[in-house]
Amino acid sequence: MQCRLPRRDFLRAIGAATAATAAFSFPLKELSAAGPRYPPMDLSYFDTPISPVPGEIHFGYASITWNENDRQAIEDIAALGFSGIQLRSNVLKEFTSAEELRDLLEKHHLKMVALSSGGVNIDPAVEQEEIARHTEHAKFVRDVGGSYLQVTDERPRDRAITSADYTRLGKLLTEIGKRTADLGVSLGYHNHMGTLGQRPKEVDMILEAADPRYAKLELDVAHYFQGGGDPAKAIERYQDRLLFLHIKDVESLPNAENPKHDYRFVELGRGRVDLPGVFDALHKVNFRGWGIVELDAVPDKSRTPKECAEISKKYLEEKLKVTV
Repeated sequence: MQCRLPRRDFLRAIGAATAATAAFSFPLKELSAAGPRYPPMDLSYFDTPISPVPGEIHFGYASITWNENDRQAIEDIAALGFSGIQLRSNVLKEFTSAEELRDLLEKHHLKMVALSSGGVNIDPAVEQEEIARHTEHAKFVRDVGGSYLQVTDERPRDRAITSADYTRLGKLLTEIGKRTADLGVSLGYHNHMGTLGQRPKEVDMILEAADPRYAKLELDVAHYFQGGGDPAKAIERYQDRLLFLHIKDVESLPNAENPKHDYRFVELGRGRVDLPGVFDALHKVNFRGWGIVELDAVPDKSRTPKECAEISKKYLEEKLKVTV
């Protein structure tokens, strides 16, 4: 069945629709004069790949060589022209407050790059105490104006090591890293001789078990070399996880009384680490961050910690052509 409108009613309906449309429309000339609603976008930027940011290394020095005489270390390291310093957890007792240390560092124009927080004990019985201890150290780092918290680990001595130990350490590092991240302090795991992270394969296992968002790698190039690895390859392997580095050298002691400790850390350029290769790798991955020059103890007792630091600085500037 078809429904027909009288011609008069049909024309009336068309007129009403036209009037309604006119009420919500503008003449084309007026619309053009008003201009586009949004400014035009320049899409040509998407035709050009984003250039990688060039690498940039800042150099600091570790206070460990001064054997807890940190006030002297601060004075000497600043005098040598280094812009950063790494301190150890003994400073929490040495200084009455974080403010006192911060003021002293500011006076000497030094940045507190990192605090060595000690080893992490993987014994489940002390897990909460371990988390609390390192979190407290991270609060101190934050209050001083520092950036990083460094931890090693305590390798169990009374039993054989299992794969579960590496997994547990990785999980514990993650839990500590979550707390430090809440404080604005990044956590770096320091590979170290005599720990669970002594050999490259062990470092791999630990980092695989840890959440990369919360546990980074603080690569010590001399410990990694002594543990049987190639630091340059480690830099490329972990380029997305490198927090900062210990720039360090080590020599062999073939006639050492203790065959398990047949090496000694020395000033830069006096050992066996391929430091030019290390810096080539850092430049290759465009590393941007801190390199902390470290020497555990004065190898030649006729020299002072400051004189040792001068030797390493001279090597950096004259042999590697970098500016401290």
